[in-house]
Amino acid sequence: PSTGSWRLVGTSAEGLLCHKPCTVSGGGKSEISKLITDAMSDGPIVTADFAADMAAVRQIIEKNYGSRFKDPKENHGNKSRSILSPKRSLGSVIKLLSPSPLNTDEYNGWLASIPERVKAMVFLVKRFYREEWGNDWESHFSTDVVNGSAGNVVKYQGRPVQASYLRVGFTPEGFRSIHKLRQDYMPARKIQWEDDISASVLVPKAALQWLPDGLKGSAVKFSRNCEARFFQRPDDAVHRGYDKQAEADMARMDNFISNFEPLSRSKAKDMLEHTLELSEYTEPMRTMITEAEADERFRWFVVSSKPRMVDGKPSKNPRYLQLDSNYTRPIDRYLAEIGARLFRQVPDDMHLYQPVGAVLPGRRNNPPEPEAGIRPLAVYAPIHYQELPELFMDFICSLTGKSPSTTGAGSEGALTKGPFNALVPTADLNASLLGFILGGYDGFTTAAGYIGHKHKVEHDVSLLVPELWSRLSPEERDPVFLKQAGYLERVEDFEWNGKTIPASRLGWRITPLFTSHFLGRMFDAPSAVFPIEVLRPELQSMEYFADGVLNIAEAQERAARDYLADGSIYNAIPPLAAILHIMANGNWNGKTLQDPELRRLFDPEYVLSSPWYKQRLTAYANSERARLENAERYLSAFLSAPAGRDQKELTRVERELIQVQKRLEHIAKPSYIDSLAGTIGLDTEFVEAER
Repeated sequence: PSTGSWRLVGTSAEGLLCHKPCTVSGGGKSEISKLITDAMSDGPIVTADFAADMAAVRQIIEKNYGSRFKDPKENHGNKSRSILSPKRSLGSVIKLLSPSPLNTDEYNGWLASIPERVKAMVFLVKRFYREEWGNDWESHFSTDVVNGSAGNVVKYQGRPVQASYLRVGFTPEGFRSIHKLRQDYMPARKIQWEDDISASVLVPKAALQWLPDGLKGSAVKFSRNCEARFFQRPDDAVHRGYDKQAEADMARMDNFISNFEPLSRSKAKDMLEHTLELSEYTEPMRTMITEAEADERFRWFVVSSKPRMVDGKPSKNPRYLQLDSNYTRPIDRYLAEIGARLFRQVPDDMHLYQPVGAVLPGRRNNPPEPEAGIRPLAVYAPIHYQELPELFMDFICSLTGKSPSTTGAGSEGALTKGPFNALVPTADLNASLLGFILGGYDGFTTAAGYIGHKHKVEHDVSLLVPELWSRLSPEERDPVFLKQAGYLERVEDFEWNGKTIPASRLGWRITPLFTSHFLGRMFDAPSAVFPIEVLRPELQSMEYFADGVLNIAEAQERAARDYLADGSIYNAIPPLAAILHIMANGNWNGKTLQDPELRRLFDPEYVLSSPWYKQRLTAYANSERARLENAERYLSAFLSAPAGRDQKELTRVERELIQVQKRLEHIAKPSYIDSLAGTIGLDTEFVEAER
């Protein structure tokens, strides 16, 4: 994107709506919707010795790759496609030159011997290669001659080639871990759909038309934001020019800002004199600082890189309210919706349904801080998949590492917002669990903060995952496929210092094969993005890994015992009650977490045919009938005393009464309850409350 050259960009007509619920403080909820371009940097492609590197490139291009696989059945001998073949894509070449457990050890060893700059040159040649060049592709690439010697900046057709790079965490030594993006990589366009407070509903698919492809369950979830502004914490804005969106937002004159240092007008003058620092801000922030200094009416202002000083230290919890971009840039939302409408062929007089397509919660992880009494909680790999029992054990506890927005680590309560909800916690958990089961949604969780005690990733994985997910097909996002193909590996229990460590609660995590194949759609060197000790954090420290898993298990036990102690477990639907007992006591009716009878409780077929689910549907039907009958009485009474009332109002009420009566006739039909199958029904707790 930084080159300024013209290109054709292929666009997917159907976007992917990523939903990030139940995310603990600091888990990267906002980052799922931020443009990844803010985290990207640009620079030229350089070579150490152009002639030698190009010779190495030719050897790689002309090599036969027909015997690289461990499985002889996968090899093609001399029939293997060449790197420059039009039948082989750039992604295929990146996969070809990435280490993989499917390759022979000898081949992986050869790949390890190739400098990354040489691989980048191979990908560059593949990116620009034209069939009419034949074998004469070297003449299209060059470097300048500087002081009589070949330079280091690579050129294509006489112009320098710009490359894009992305930070993905930090090295154990604290350096930024920068990775080169593919030469044909284009960032996804994003529209923020929701923030802290949203409403959702589960609707049976049978009741809807023109839904997008790839929806697995019998129902679909719809989510909608409840506010016009988003509550943002721009952690990376402390780096001048990094968070471009935050700087543009905070340069506006209609902001609500908290925990940023108030700066006097004289400070603006000082900032203008520090030209180099000023130039690092984006244009909107520079303009705001300049105007603050020039306008005598300015008394105070704030800048994105200066949080409020608290006890001599910058606050780690700066906040501002961001105006929903759907109001400031409505064209983005319009284009996304019109593309989907045309692709699905939805008539223009019908509503376009945009259901949740992927559920991607986040976790906040931290290394141990013994002096503060904080235990390790960095046992998760970059991406985990958990089946519903393990996933909801996490949700119920909502254990968070040390976050800038909290006073310390610990459990935040069910679905993370327990202190703000007056309902019995099992009511929300019942509804959420039914949404996952009946909607067929899978829980893929992403790491924020740390992965293991050595690798700090902040929110870089949260930014990365939507880019990756938008490039996966529905099949490739299916955990059944990912398990069978070796893209996910199960984490198993193990013994450590005489204790059983229940690591299987972590579910499944991505493998080197996953990174090699799928991250290759974004990066030149996908296998380098997540080293093996990031994919398997126990390799950093088995002691910290074991204690981190125990930290989770013990916190889950404490959280579940509260449900048993206060009696709210009696309002839990059977699958939820089962895992609460597992969390608190280690068993449910003598069954362990892996017992097939327990796990059957989470099958959609079991739920749809169970008496307790039918009771929820009946409760909803009865409640809806009572609500409509009450409305009918009220509207009839209103119309029975028309004296002094406006005729337009009377006409409107007559229409509403007819609608209510039609609705009552509809729900009186025996088939009405059957039509509710796939919804969450009504929690019986509320039925008792109404009585």
